[in-house]
Amino acid sequence: MKELLKISKYSIIISVCVFFIERSLVSNGFNNSITNLLLVFAVHFLYSFVITFVNFKFIVFLNTYFPIKEYPKKRLFYGIFGSIILTMLAIVMLRLFTVLVIEKNSFETFLNTDKSYYIFSFILSANVLITVYAIHFYKALSSNKVEEQKVVSKTESAKFESLKNQLDPHFLFNSLNVLTSLIEENPKQAEKFTTKLSKIYRYVLQQKNQDLIEVNKELQFAKNYMALLKLRFENAIDFNIPETLQNDHLKIVPLALQLLLENAIKHNVISETNKLYINISQENNYLVIKNNINPKSNLEKSTKVGLNNIIDRYALITTSNVIIEKTDTEFIVKLPLLLKNSKIMNTLNQQEKYNRAKAKVKEMKDFYSSLIAYLFTMPLLYFIWYNYTSNTIQWFWFPIFGWGMGLTIQGFIAFSKGSNWETKKIKELMDNDQFDNHVRF
Repeated sequence: MKELLKISKYSIIISVCVFFIERSLVSNGFNNSITNLLLVFAVHFLYSFVITFVNFKFIVFLNTYFPIKEYPKKRLFYGIFGSIILTMLAIVMLRLFTVLVIEKNSFETFLNTDKSYYIFSFILSANVLITVYAIHFYKALSSNKVEEQKVVSKTESAKFESLKNQLDPHFLFNSLNVLTSLIEENPKQAEKFTTKLSKIYRYVLQQKNQDLIEVNKELQFAKNYMALLKLRFENAIDFNIPETLQNDHLKIVPLALQLLLENAIKHNVISETNKLYINISQENNYLVIKNNINPKSNLEKSTKVGLNNIIDRYALITTSNVIIEKTDTEFIVKLPLLLKNSKIMNTLNQQEKYNRAKAKVKEMKDFYSSLIAYLFTMPLLYFIWYNYTSNTIQWFWFPIFGWGMGLTIQGFIAFSKGSNWETKKIKELMDNDQFDNHVRF
């Protein structure tokens, strides 16, 4: 029932448009009785309903056997040519019904139908169907792109949240291991360690939900964390951490330093004779963390959870990579320093892609609305000129070309892929050191 109502609605719209166009082109036009005009309209509605019904059922068939997501090109090809063939067959049968039943003429009259009737019907049907299928094709593809980007965006967000949630148990597990060792060696120090651990763990809970954090805050946390470790290792650890960096807007992923310091403790022998040296400094757009290598002989195979966590989190929010270097004497990790509002960070993140795709679909939707209004209004303007002002200049051409030009531009904007110039230029400026020195937030 809903299908028939939908088909009837479209049929009425189409038949009204065709009725006004046809009446405007024929010689007697609207100079007929109401009965004749209603009969003409009824014939147009019959044609519109049958053709719309046939094409509607054909689209249902295509959706079943040639879904546009799986067969976009085949769907477009089979859709256009299949609809044209079915439409022409429907027109022939409708013409036969009109001649024999409505006009009560002979079958011979049907056979003698002017070829121009079918040629005109073919041209009109082909143009309308190609337009409809092209619009449907681009609309479906655009909708698919939006859905794909939406799914990817949600997946990436969930993945990022999962990575951040790894920090909590990872930090607690390793800290408890340190505490267990300290209880056996020095119970008093273990008590102090527990007190400081509670304060540091509070920071971990506060910051683990942040995407980025000011590097100066992370440096201060690293100092507090190293002070905690010194309760156990005392003079066996020597570290050099700057108080602050010159640019206090620079950011890194939260707890990245803690994970790297933790790994340095875990993988190296630490004693009075084998000191662990840790140095943190800035080199260009990177925060560099270095430690000397004194590998433990009985170290279990590393799962690299902490290091992989840092790499994966950076990969999800920036195009800049974490750099890892290892020499015979040093292990070096370079963390990219980011500006939160910089286009370098997350230039083409999935949420942005989704928003752009959504905006593009809105542009297409606005174009379709304008196109429908154009196709409905232009025949009406011609009808007004022909019946009321035909003795004047053919003024209807002005809105046809004026509005048509605007519609063309709107369509070009809606369906064009655009240019990467803006994105490239922003990235170029953000990569420029002189520009970086003038960034203000």
